Amino acid sequence: MILADKIIKLRKQSAWSQEELAEKMNISRQSVSKWESANSIPDLNRIIILAEIFDVTTDFLLKDEYETFESKNESKESSITQISMEQALKYVEQKMEVATLVTKGVILSLCSVIPLFFFLAMAETNKVNMTDDMAAGFGVLGILIMVSVAVSFFIKTNQYENEIAVIDHDLFELAYGVHSVFQEKLEKFRPRYNLRLSIAIFLFIISFVPLMFSAMFFKGSDITLMMLILLMLLIATGIYILSPVATRFEAYNSILKDNVKTEKGKREKRAEKLAAFYWPLLTAIFLGWSLWTMNWSVTWIIWPVGAVLFAALVGLMELLDKEEP
Repeated sequence: MILADKIIKLRKQSAWSQEELAEKMNISRQSVSKWESANSIPDLNRIIILAEIFDVTTDFLLKDEYETFESKNESKESSITQISMEQALKYVEQKMEVATLVTKGVILSLCSVIPLFFFLAMAETNKVNMTDDMAAGFGVLGILIMVSVAVSFFIKTNQYENEIAVIDHDLFELAYGVHSVFQEKLEKFRPRYNLRLSIAIFLFIISFVPLMFSAMFFKGSDITLMMLILLMLLIATGIYILSPVATRFEAYNSILKDNVKTEKGKREKRAEKLAAFYWPLLTAIFLGWSLWTMNWSVTWIIWPVGAVLFAALVGLMELLDKEEP
């Protein structure tokens, strides 16, 4: 086995791309490419560095009669998939489609109480012939419909699971030129991502301001209910602005993590499955509590508390997963 073949084999068994090996050796990727294509041969100093990086002897690298060696990563070579430009672009497209479905589900779940608040506010103003019971009935019907549609969106994400699993969960290697193209895409996209992220965070922060001022300066429950609707809409707008750019940004980074079995895809998958169960359960608790007490102006608090609890549960699942042997 010649030196070029040995470098290729050692690099793949270490689950590194040409860019990663070049970075470890402080050289250009083109130099690694020339070594592997046998167009050039590394000098003695580079041979010594290669031996140290791959944990092999210089004799193994320099002598063609040396064919085998012991390696912890011997089994990795056959499991590495090469990702072409077309596959990488399709992965980004599918991640965006999944994000669209998840965003729709989250926004519908979050905004499902808006019809209830609206009808209760109308009942409080006495401007329409609607009793509190009628308002509660219409509102509950709206919640059930919107949450049902939201759950259907969460379930639809399963159709993309197998197609995006290669990059999200498996070891892979980018075909020639893919890494540089997506690195350029990421750098061009970063300013847009930062701008959208700033806007979304601003909306999340100010979402409670209208409710706070209404509590300070107005006493009517109808005003409070309308401010709650505004709070939900501001949060939903922030999610709508942030979700697409965050998904694209993460997709680019997942592709650039060449030959790394990322945990991000696992976390997203767990969060999606939890959401499909969690939000309907939270809705059932909200409806049960509200119908039992008939104090709709208080029971709404379950939604912001539930959102924080959802994030905490996702974090707890990740923590428990890391502690598994």
